[in-house]
Amino acid sequence: MCGIVGYVGPRDAVRLVFEGLRRLEYRGYDSAGLATTQDGKLCIRRAEGKLSNLECLLREQPINGHIAIGHTRWATHGAPCQRNAHPHVDCRGDLAVIQNGIVENFLSLRQELLAQDHRFLSDTDTEVIVHLVEAQIAQGYDMVEAARRAFSRIKGAHAIVLLSRQCPDTLIATRIGNAGGVILGVGDGEMFLASDIPAILEHTRRMIFLEDGEMAVVQAQGTKFLRLDGAPLTKSAVEIPWDPVSAAKGPYRHFMQKEILEQARSITDTLRGRIDFASGQIILPELNLTPQDIQMINKIVIVACGTSAYAGLVGKFMLEKIARIPVEVDYASEFRYRDPLIAPDTLVLAITQSGETADTLAALEEARAQGARTVSIVNVIGSMAQRISDGFILMQAGPEIGVASTKAFTASLVDQLLLAAYIGQARRTLSPSESQHLAQNLAELPQLVGTVLSEGYNDYRVLAEEFHDREHFLFLGRGINYPIALEGALKLKEISYIHAEGYPAGEMKHGPIALIDRHMPVVTIAVRDNVYDKMISQIEQVKARGGIVIAVCHPDDEAVRAKADYVLHIPYTDPLLIPVLAVLPLQLLAYHLAVRRGCDVDQPRNLAKSVTVE
Repeated sequence: MCGIVGYVGPRDAVRLVFEGLRRLEYRGYDSAGLATTQDGKLCIRRAEGKLSNLECLLREQPINGHIAIGHTRWATHGAPCQRNAHPHVDCRGDLAVIQNGIVENFLSLRQELLAQDHRFLSDTDTEVIVHLVEAQIAQGYDMVEAARRAFSRIKGAHAIVLLSRQCPDTLIATRIGNAGGVILGVGDGEMFLASDIPAILEHTRRMIFLEDGEMAVVQAQGTKFLRLDGAPLTKSAVEIPWDPVSAAKGPYRHFMQKEILEQARSITDTLRGRIDFASGQIILPELNLTPQDIQMINKIVIVACGTSAYAGLVGKFMLEKIARIPVEVDYASEFRYRDPLIAPDTLVLAITQSGETADTLAALEEARAQGARTVSIVNVIGSMAQRISDGFILMQAGPEIGVASTKAFTASLVDQLLLAAYIGQARRTLSPSESQHLAQNLAELPQLVGTVLSEGYNDYRVLAEEFHDREHFLFLGRGINYPIALEGALKLKEISYIHAEGYPAGEMKHGPIALIDRHMPVVTIAVRDNVYDKMISQIEQVKARGGIVIAVCHPDDEAVRAKADYVLHIPYTDPLLIPVLAVLPLQLLAYHLAVRRGCDVDQPRNLAKSVTVE
């Protein structure tokens, strides 16, 4: 989850690394730090809290150099304070290390190093790494070999970068397991390093991705690669097509606001090139699924975490309705611990915005170990999930900086519908006429999304003013929109810190109805689908207990308007596409409530964008 940036080359490394950290602060903001070499010395600056505190420290105590590493921390071991901030240094002040991950055997390593008289200055697991390297150097090994030997002793999943004042032109980086990316950016006489693409995209689009068990010796004129067992490697750069401007906030108050309002474009990009709108044929070559492969699939298991898990629940409805294959949805964090029943005729679909979520990667590895075919839906090009899957679909949402996912959620819904149609066409459960009808509805979807996002701004401000002081919300939906109720509740609690619960509306009377009174806002998704009459009944039950109803409904629905206290409109479309539209008012409601409450919308407390530890 932590953000990592490095640079070696002719430019001001400290400024460049700091600006990279600014683009990665969404990955962790408990503390931040930088290290560089200056006049033969290792110079460290660290500050508790957000990156702005480090910025103030650098103004008061400036440092500069042509090589630097930087880190924003999401705390695991040790409180979020200055002494636990990265980089960590060895006893002699020769080495500095930054890390993303958890050293699972740090207690035994720490005891071993303490017995060798190493001095520890933090409570973190990370600090054992730099002392391990120091111990290897003391045995006479050069910097690269010492690092390789030290890294080989560490258990767990990690991204690690090492800097030494003895080798002031070299960074050493490694990736162990699935703890988040180590990405090298190739420049002209300079090299960049980061845990996520937006940190360095401004400077280069030529990227090299480290895989598990690989190590890089990075210098301005190029990089040498080897495995942790010492075997040499050859790796090539790939071109990243993202536009650097899309990662900037621009005129918006928050990244989350920008990303909500970008969804018409992101869905357009997700659809582009994937549908023949004349025939309705779906085109997904990166899936690597032949018609014969598809015929052999007897079950689909979707694994994901958080928002992506709720997207998977929507996908279950889409896949079962169109492809007529049974679908299970598992929290990735639980999947491998329940001895899942997976066979070669099972397709395991992982959904992960970052492509680096540790639990989801572990679930993919478990599926692969059991012989299943694997597919991932990811937003980050070159991410680990993409690389270890048999096939993939790129969301094409563009960089998502706000910690609370919005446009990646809707993009993954559209991607799952494309997947369902692709499989349905191969299995002939989706007829040519049905394919053309679906293609037409998808073609109209970006415009419908734009309509929802361009209307009702004052409605959300009124709701925020009315309900910003409430501490509890209930969200209700049925059928394919039940997961949207879950997602709406999640968005609200993530960014506003209001307790919210999502429920299938039919379950309200089996417990949650006891909570309803005149202080409890109840958000209902009451659209004209096969359970519309049931949702009307749920609204009446809420009103009978004095509850406050905020209804997501169609503009001409007078029945809902007559019963609800507030209405938020979405246009009508195919019921399988309604979730894409229905979630938009819930995103906007959460955003405006959080802003009215004075919350940090882009960086909510205790959360990080990419959860790369268990």
